[in-house]
Amino acid sequence: MNFLKYILVLFPVLVFSQTKETEQDTTAIEYLIIEGDSVPRQSINLDEVVLLGKLKFDNREERIRYLILRRKTLKVYPYAKMAAERLDSMNVHLKTLKRNRQKKRYTKHIQKYIEGEFSDELKKLTRTEGQILVKLIDRQTGTTAFDLVKELRSGWRAFWYNTTASMFSISLKRKFDPVNVKEDYLIEDILQRSFQNGLLVPQKSAVEFNYYDLTNKWVHQKTPE
Repeated sequence: MNFLKYILVLFPVLVFSQTKETEQDTTAIEYLIIEGDSVPRQSINLDEVVLLGKLKFDNREERIRYLILRRKTLKVYPYAKMAAERLDSMNVHLKTLKRNRQKKRYTKHIQKYIEGEFSDELKKLTRTEGQILVKLIDRQTGTTAFDLVKELRSGWRAFWYNTTASMFSISLKRKFDPVNVKEDYLIEDILQRSFQNGLLVPQKSAVEFNYYDLTNKWVHQKTPE
């Protein structure tokens, strides 16, 4: 699984008190004062909360497959999350560099750092774990692993990596597609549940979809209007 490491290369709790503005007339307005913020507000923006239904399985085999997929997803998600973070930070820093020589030197430095930190772990991934990782890299970055290699390295190197991966039945061109692939929906379901119970650190998907519509489609067998 040496080729997988190159993919990653490319790449106060708010406490508020409520005070009332007393006016002479009947149009008094309530303002919220958030600690650390000097500007009074009439409302607070809250993070979106995804409501998850109870898991249901038609049989024991289906439940076992879900648990296996869950174990593999929990294992590789941190690598995909790290890939997205490295890609963002690298792109931000590259914009500050004017010379191509500086850009190449910086990219090489990041490559050595990530390889030394994660290569041993990536070698331990199974074929299915590797393919899930490829899907999650697309989820986190909005770009397939193949295109990431092609853009940041070279077209020939991307072709070679994909050819090598195909020997293990892994495609670097595989997209994360929960709309049309049920396994990808199940991966997203696993992620959402893991985000809520604190098993994984949330990271927004770069791939657009509506989780509730997908649940209606794959679980309740309802087609969105």
